[in-house]
Amino acid sequence: MRLAYAPYILKFKSPAGTSRGILTEKPTFFIKIFEDNDPSRFGIGECSVFPGLSPEADGNYGYKLIELLANVALGVETDLSGYSSILFGLEQALRDFAGGCQHIYFPSSFTQGKSSIEINGLVWMGDLDQMIERIDEKVALGFHCIKLKIGAIDWKKEVEMIEYVRRKYSDSVLQIRVDANGGFSMDNTLPRLKRLADLGVHSIEQPIPAGMPELMAFLCQVSPLKIALDESLIGIHDREKKENLLDLVHPAYLILKPSLCGGFSGAEEWIKLAEERGIGWWVTSALESNVGLNALAQWTATLGTSMPQGLGTGALFTNNFECPLSLESDRLKYDPSKPITNEEFSTLDWRY
Repeated sequence: MRLAYAPYILKFKSPAGTSRGILTEKPTFFIKIFEDNDPSRFGIGECSVFPGLSPEADGNYGYKLIELLANVALGVETDLSGYSSILFGLEQALRDFAGGCQHIYFPSSFTQGKSSIEINGLVWMGDLDQMIERIDEKVALGFHCIKLKIGAIDWKKEVEMIEYVRRKYSDSVLQIRVDANGGFSMDNTLPRLKRLADLGVHSIEQPIPAGMPELMAFLCQVSPLKIALDESLIGIHDREKKENLLDLVHPAYLILKPSLCGGFSGAEEWIKLAEERGIGWWVTSALESNVGLNALAQWTATLGTSMPQGLGTGALFTNNFECPLSLESDRLKYDPSKPITNEEFSTLDWRY
């Protein structure tokens, strides 16, 4: 068995405002698994690294891919415990290859086109008028749950925006999730959580930065608003450390991004530990291309959850790949008649 990898730069259709600045492009890597006697038949995966968020996004990343390439050829296992995004891509490629190289990673009624996944509508950061306009667009499209990225504009204006939403849409019509990306401080967190709860917000992701588990545990105990952990999960791969975090903090929810929290296997361990403790969860994409998003959606469809998931739709990039995923209202669907084809990857700069 052999492995090859190819770097790729995803280009945003328009600048995307995030808590880590304005993005116009995002790097990613594709890997393929194949046999020497038939290189045209391969399993594909995406190593969706996220600079500024993925701990492994440093100068050693390329060397780790080279190490993996060599070890696969030698039949030697590679330690990927600190490389969630590479493990995420490798798990995809191996599953695809084992399943016949049809890009069916997790067969289910979803990949047969017989079921769908409810998702939330993500409202990107912008000024007040932009965000209100985007919220109205999501509701008009049929979304019943939206996720607002907060922290980009003045807090008073963000409250004004949520007040507008609540005047127009009751909580029985529209569920509001917010993501602070660790943007609150010790001085303002509790009053802000109280204000958001009063406005009928469903939950908040990561109100304070990761790395302060004792303070997060205190907030989870006293907050009138349900708190979800996101960045706090990144970089924790040891089962005992996962258990210790959940037992200490006991959040209401976990936000699972396999490319950032140990691939599919690592995310499944988080789910098992969370459910044992009565902690809820949902899956969120992390700016993958349609290759990674396709695998992520297929995996999510097998998990048996009825909550709206935080999956993207692949519409952000100008140079994305054809994909069997489509959106109808707030339901993500898979069309078996429109599979990703290997021809799409023939022009990539493969390294062997």
